[in-house]
Amino acid sequence: MVSPRWKAAGATAVALLSSIVSAQTWTACNPLLTACPADPALGMTINVDFSKGAVGTFASGGGGSPTYGDGGVSFTVAKSGDSPQLDSVFYIMFGRVEVTMKAAPGNGIVSSLVLQSDDLDEIDFEWLGYDSGTVQTNYFSKGQTTTYNRGQFNPAPNNQAEYITYTIDWTSERIVWYVGGTTVRTLTMSDAAGEYPQTPMQVKFGAWSGGDPGNSPGTIEWSHGPTDYSKGPYTMLVKSAVVSDYSTGKSYSYSDNSGTWQSIRSEGGEINGNLGKAGQLTVTATAAAATGSSPSVPAGGIGKGSTSTQTGWPWTGTGTSKPNPVPDGWIITPEGKIVPSASNAIKPPNAFLLAGPLVLGILALVGGRRP
Repeated sequence: MVSPRWKAAGATAVALLSSIVSAQTWTACNPLLTACPADPALGMTINVDFSKGAVGTFASGGGGSPTYGDGGVSFTVAKSGDSPQLDSVFYIMFGRVEVTMKAAPGNGIVSSLVLQSDDLDEIDFEWLGYDSGTVQTNYFSKGQTTTYNRGQFNPAPNNQAEYITYTIDWTSERIVWYVGGTTVRTLTMSDAAGEYPQTPMQVKFGAWSGGDPGNSPGTIEWSHGPTDYSKGPYTMLVKSAVVSDYSTGKSYSYSDNSGTWQSIRSEGGEINGNLGKAGQLTVTATAAAATGSSPSVPAGGIGKGSTSTQTGWPWTGTGTSKPNPVPDGWIITPEGKIVPSASNAIKPPNAFLLAGPLVLGILALVGGRRP
């Protein structure tokens, strides 16, 4: 029989872990306008294999729930309002995000990988389902969406049928977007002309319908909608993700309202403390430069309620998720799980020790003697 003490300890652990995984604190807080809670930091590298199931470092968000299987985690759009996504419960302050995935097909369907900060700095990959040969790269600074001259369409052949690793490598000096081993775009801080993303970012990915009839005409046109749900469902599939934080510490906070990376403070760590420790990328080629820009590209990029629906600037926020920090005594593992800091601190009694006396008694009776 399991002891009452174990039952109580186990229930406490399950309840705590559940709150870590699912709890989201919704806030309208923009740190450039007012004092805001600190952002929980990753401070390390994690390598998540979604074919093994859900992990505590990514929480379900949006409309609809991601599902898990041998191929990874699926984000399916089957009807109006579907926009399943996963959001990291941590932030990175400069870093690298590598996602191995297949994009969703379908006119009007958008697959998105978004890095986004509380003050609406943003770095994106977005795949439009009508075109299996390209991916859009984009960036925004402080929610400035009055102009749409930063988006590019870059080559990503056969992106709906093959698993391809897409990488965003982000430092204080430049952002590089990779498709497989190919560099498709590089942006330096000087090139960004004062619109360079440089504040702590959450990692989000999922699928949504840009072609939904409820969206703005510009978004429907951009996504090559309208979406025909009768031809669905449409599914984005993510096999794995590797996320490296180039800074260290427990949390990141804004010391003033400038929005510069030099104003970001780390509790218990150092900004750029992990820079260069994530290993080298294997780069096999550099793609030809993109021609032109893409107008009317929404920021945010994952469904209704995201910044894709915001048109005013500066945006003060109407619902940005802020995850709870990992509580004291719990840690993030390299596999992206959240566990007690001593993994054997809470465990059920040894089953063999409980069953041992009974087993010995049976063996003794079979052998013709009493124990």
